[in-house]
Amino acid sequence: MQIRRNNRTGKPFVSPSEAYAEYLNNCQVFLTSSTLPKGINSRVNVKCLFYMPTKRRVDLPNLLNAVDDAMVYHGLFEDDNSEIIAGHDGSRVMYDKEFPRTEIVIESM
Repeated sequence: MQIRRNNRTGKPFVSPSEAYAEYLNNCQVFLTSSTLPKGINSRVNVKCLFYMPTKRRVDLPNLLNAVDDAMVYHGLFEDDNSEIIAGHDGSRVMYDKEFPRTEIVIESM
């Protein structure tokens, strides 16, 4: 998130960064397939395996939040509240220089 200033009023507001907006758009190819369910509103566990291209430290909760937001944005989930996405059990960050990726497993609870 970035803090920006409204040009007309001068008041500050919070908005997603350009990189975040680009991430949401890039997810569309993977999250809008006709084989995926739409509008999930029952309790699920979303396990995310992040294979990063470098060994640089990353913040797992921020990665999970971005994935949750992308799935809501593209219609897989109605919302990302705790009544729907009840957990992220098994999620972790790993290293794969040759094939960085994110693998997502959605399990009914």
